[in-house]
Amino acid sequence: MPSIIKTISGRGIPVRGNDIDTDRIIPARYLRCVTFDGLGAYAFEDDRAQLKAQGKLHSFDDARFAGAKVLVANANFGCGSSREHAPQAIARWGVQAIIAVSYSEIFHGNCVAMGLPAVRVSQADSEALQSIIEADPKAEVILDIEVLKVSVAGKTFACQLGDGPRKQFLNGSWDALGELVEGLPQVKAKAAKLPYLNAFG
Repeated sequence: MPSIIKTISGRGIPVRGNDIDTDRIIPARYLRCVTFDGLGAYAFEDDRAQLKAQGKLHSFDDARFAGAKVLVANANFGCGSSREHAPQAIARWGVQAIIAVSYSEIFHGNCVAMGLPAVRVSQADSEALQSIIEADPKAEVILDIEVLKVSVAGKTFACQLGDGPRKQFLNGSWDALGELVEGLPQVKAKAAKLPYLNAFG
């Protein structure tokens, strides 16, 4: 069965700043990994280390945001190289949806392909959402893909998602591999009837 994604709900985690590129999301040295397993532990690793050296705390190290499911970023999130490792690292940290002002086209496409909704909001709304989450890290953020709304702490914000990706999440067709596997019995049945595939037993 296709994996339909209509709503994502959970606590939020803010990552402030425009133009956060994929090298900051996951440093290039981790591109040598064979699988994506365990990649979440290294999300924003260099940014986190830099802030620690300054006596500050990155939100991915802040215990208040541990277990958060909705990442709220600003403009041009995921710019830079096309590495699939970036959304994979974010998802494997535990994030199930991203809200930002804008994205690199390739980063956004990689998110859709792995079932990670990435919606757009205005700059003002992204900053308002971040401030709400920072003030109340326990507040539940609800992203409704059907009506394209983000709700948190009694407030509602409009969001945008292209019609194509939106339909893919709502009908499960984002999961290309899942669709392929689901159709395997029909492929085998058809192959069994083809004489040139069965000519030699």
